[in-house]
Amino acid sequence: MNKTALAYVVSIATLLVAIWLGVSIGTVKIPIETLWNQSDATASNILWKIRMPRVLLAGIVGASLAISGAAFQGLLKNPLADPYTLGVSSGASVGAVITLFFGISLPVLGAFTLPVFSMMGAAITMFLVIGFARMVDRSMKMETIILTGIIFGSFLGSVLSLMIALTQEELRQIVGWLLGSVSMRGWNYILMVLPFFIIGTFMLWLNRRELNALLFGEERAHHLGVNVKQRKLMILLGGSVLTGSAVAVSGTIGFVGLVVPHMTRMLWGSDHRHVLPLSLCNGASLLIICDLVARTIISPAELPVGVITAFIGAPVFAYIFYKQRRKGAM
Repeated sequence: MNKTALAYVVSIATLLVAIWLGVSIGTVKIPIETLWNQSDATASNILWKIRMPRVLLAGIVGASLAISGAAFQGLLKNPLADPYTLGVSSGASVGAVITLFFGISLPVLGAFTLPVFSMMGAAITMFLVIGFARMVDRSMKMETIILTGIIFGSFLGSVLSLMIALTQEELRQIVGWLLGSVSMRGWNYILMVLPFFIIGTFMLWLNRRELNALLFGEERAHHLGVNVKQRKLMILLGGSVLTGSAVAVSGTIGFVGLVVPHMTRMLWGSDHRHVLPLSLCNGASLLIICDLVARTIISPAELPVGVITAFIGAPVFAYIFYKQRRKGAM
């Protein structure tokens, strides 16, 4: 078995084990045979109405953040790039909180109002970051884009704090949502996010070879026949769709889009034909496991899953940053 095949076997097996653990472990232990034997009505209800939608939603959110992080890192040629550090998650959060704050529900969109507004916030932020970075530095160095993303993320964070300060009745809902959680969402949230997950993933998958070409620089990619401007736009839009829809249903969950693609590249190589699908599988596995830890570590109480991912992601982020600076110094 070659390395690529092994990577897929390990990633898919890990995802299946994560799903199995996620649906079976909890306050009430659910036997795996409940999936096909529904003679126990209580166990069946817990499995299909509570555990399964929660696990699947965690998987979709983790996969969305990881594959968009992989695409952003490939596009910007920097392992420190992800929806969180580029300010895209903050933009998506502002779009979602505005929807919650003002109780916006457009008749045409209905239940899709929240993810659409969240995606709009993510996309607008991404283009503002790129535009401002271009004004500051025509050469669009990676450090400039990342620092610009951090600036915009900090500013949007202050906007969120202002809205929280002005909120009264909705305060608990908004604060709980901002901490990140997939608890008590149900099948309707999966149906709401699934179309955007499919569209965003397909947009990034179409550009897997172009991301490989862009690793050699935009000029070289252009000579290889890549329409650089069009492909960059599609990658940014695809990542924004995935990030915005994920943030809309789960709140702000940081570091998944940073840690998973970086570890995937370290273990299995940097070919985006494989990095994208492997990051998708591994991101789903990571968030399912983190959510399992969040709801069992202090049972019967629960922690927001964003707290668990931050505990894991912050040290890894520090390690990647240290490694990059050491490499640059040498």
